Amino acid sequence: MATTAAPYGLKAVNLVGGQPYAGSTRLVKIASGYASNIFNGSVVSVVAAGTVEIVNELGTNASQFPAGTLGVFVGCSYTDPSTKQKLFSQYWPTGTVASDAVAYVIDDPDVVFQIQADESVAQAALGSNIGVANPTAGSTVNGNSTMAADPTTLDVTNTIAFKIVDFVDSTTSSVGDTYTDLLVKFNPLSHAYTNGTGI
Repeated sequence: MATTAAPYGLKAVNLVGGQPYAGSTRLVKIASGYASNIFNGSVVSVVAAGTVEIVNELGTNASQFPAGTLGVFVGCSYTDPSTKQKLFSQYWPTGTVASDAVAYVIDDPDVVFQIQADESVAQAALGSNIGVANPTAGSTVNGNSTMAADPTTLDVTNTIAFKIVDFVDSTTSSVGDTYTDLLVKFNPLSHAYTNGTGI
């Protein structure tokens, strides 16, 4: 039973149709000095400068993801400005000065992700659309996002970020738990590869 609130952002599980996710990512430049943390499991977008930034929006009708939303951040690499050594990091530390910084992004719009909701989600929500809470939150200790799915945003409109495709059924999680673990995918209007709008 998922009875403890322990959100972990978005974690890739497989592809739509049950195909395995092979772990592929796309490398996208991070602007030197970019002044926001980006955590593993956070949603990121490409901005007009051609670099990647964390998405602040909630993925709801009132706070839609930007047109450049590319996928989910799973780490980065850069040359440490102090040691001059190449680092591979779970998260991007705000304000890091590094001209060679790149983000590793899961950019396939068909990837299914696991995410914990910050409330209980009932079976009847299967197939509904859902937004997120705390999109920029995370831990600088382990580098992981603490973004959660937000059941108060459940709706049917296609401008909401994610579709619920299943529930996590395991010894520690099941549908209707206090903090339900969900399987979701990006809706077409919420992903840069399927929404048709340029940046």
